[in-house]
Amino acid sequence: MKEVEQPRPLTLRTRFLARLVTTLARIIFGTVRLSVDWEPRLRELLREHGSIILVTWHGRTFIPILHFRGRGYVSIVSLSRDGDIQTRVLSNLGWRVVRGSTGRRGVQAAREVLTVLSEPGSVVAFTPDGPRGPVNVCQPGVAYFAQRSGKPILPAGITAYPRWQMRSWDRYLLPKPFSKAAWFFGEPIFVGPDDDLEDACRRVEASCRELEARAAAAVGDPEAELTAAAPPAA
Repeated sequence: MKEVEQPRPLTLRTRFLARLVTTLARIIFGTVRLSVDWEPRLRELLREHGSIILVTWHGRTFIPILHFRGRGYVSIVSLSRDGDIQTRVLSNLGWRVVRGSTGRRGVQAAREVLTVLSEPGSVVAFTPDGPRGPVNVCQPGVAYFAQRSGKPILPAGITAYPRWQMRSWDRYLLPKPFSKAAWFFGEPIFVGPDDDLEDACRRVEASCRELEARAAAAVGDPEAELTAAAPPAA
């Protein structure tokens, strides 16, 4: 029987870099003007459904990672070396982490995620276009978990302005100090036992696009349409 690949031990260098990233992220986020009015709705959904799958694009995770720190929510992180740093940062901020992706430790990670979703009060944060893209294109994984667990997908649209946009495949968004940020949730998306996973993905994409457009309008982002359509810089 093939041995299941396990996450590698974190090196001293990884721990140091993760601590530095965590500190800088806390400082920047502490200056961001983020207005949040959906916390009661989130608690209501958790009471109603037991657990939920929170979805936003890979390049929009900075704000939710910092806002939800210390709650024990769960994130799925790849087994790459970049994922090692991300795992430590998330742990520093009070997140729980499941390691794995489609190509590596995927079956074991899927079992762990489904176990978490069976626990009352759990929130699993999912980036449907990760870990490699294409950017803002939903892969079937999130729909699979919703179908298998019976739990709702809660799509989100997040942005900030002014901000830095990284030259990565996901055009990662990093708010500039004292920027204004907006974050909207859509209606829960359910994936029934007989639903087509690709159709469910298109519903997730449409909701995330609409919510991100609302967030961009809320912060007065004049570059929203341009950055949404443009490929990452070389």
